Amino acid sequence: MDRTRLHEILSQYPNHRILVFGDFFLDRYLVIDPALDEISLETGKTAYQVTAKRSQPGAAGTVVNNLRALEVGHITALTVIGDDGEGYELRQGLTRQGVNIDSILITPDRFTPTYTKPMRKTNGGEEEMNRQDIKNRVPLTEAMETELLKRLDALLPAVDAVIIADQVQERDCGVITGRVRGTLARLATEHPRILFFADSRERIGEFHNVLVKPNRFETVKAIHPGHRDECPTPFALECAETLRKRTGRPVFLTLDKEGICPVSGQGQTIIPCPPVTGPIDIVGAGDSVTAGIVSSLISGAQLTEAAVIGNLVASITIRQLGTTGTATRQQVQDAFDAHESLYAHV
Repeated sequence: MDRTRLHEILSQYPNHRILVFGDFFLDRYLVIDPALDEISLETGKTAYQVTAKRSQPGAAGTVVNNLRALEVGHITALTVIGDDGEGYELRQGLTRQGVNIDSILITPDRFTPTYTKPMRKTNGGEEEMNRQDIKNRVPLTEAMETELLKRLDALLPAVDAVIIADQVQERDCGVITGRVRGTLARLATEHPRILFFADSRERIGEFHNVLVKPNRFETVKAIHPGHRDECPTPFALECAETLRKRTGRPVFLTLDKEGICPVSGQGQTIIPCPPVTGPIDIVGAGDSVTAGIVSSLISGAQLTEAAVIGNLVASITIRQLGTTGTATRQQVQDAFDAHESLYAHV
């Protein structure tokens, strides 16, 4: 892979239309200044003083943020959220990104999932305190599933790829329920023109007929549910090959600092990450990898080339502290230029 080939792939991004389907969260950051701490007269406990706040789309929204930064031409969001203040903020954030939100299902019967992240000011930066999570603890209703699948079916003719973001750990309490996964497996075979690509925290082994992107722990857990020990790379690669046979499509196995291995049944080559120095923040790194890989595959990239770009994107986003970072196409090009020799064999 050389600079010309990378530019050829990146230049195609604005021509594409991607649907992001799954669990959208609101990421809400509250900046706390410890110098202003007060003691509550009523409880005697410390009352933290918020001096700034910022909100942005999270989970599937982080994928969207990265697709927008990479200048993908048209992005549509499909999810179900609450008719609440967090939902309003989430929709505003997506709208500011130029995302089509017309298909989002809004209901008073659900929470808008929210990660509230208190950030305590430190010398020269911020430190995240205990997070407060708002999630739905009851399963998605059959009526909501039916409506989401109806909207999904209507959107498919106009997209090049569907990114499936299965973030919620509690079974069937998020958007990607068992019924939805089964339907996606069928749709992926009925629409071979469309790239279906899934990322899942808990159930990556339950997807079929779609590309998947698990880390080493998710991969091993999918094949050996009771495994609790370390997941060395050779073992993870072995499990990834089994997972590939189960899903019926290639697997992008992420190996943290080692890089990404596309597992396709044609041999296994780990595509290395560019070296990164200094403090890093890995929150949202996997979502940025997803955005880079999918945008590249629908732009004609080979699996290994897409892995290179996924690595480059992550090497940029992890250096953005206190937020879920993004990378532009120019930043990806610059990162490649700095490490071109690393990918001469790809």
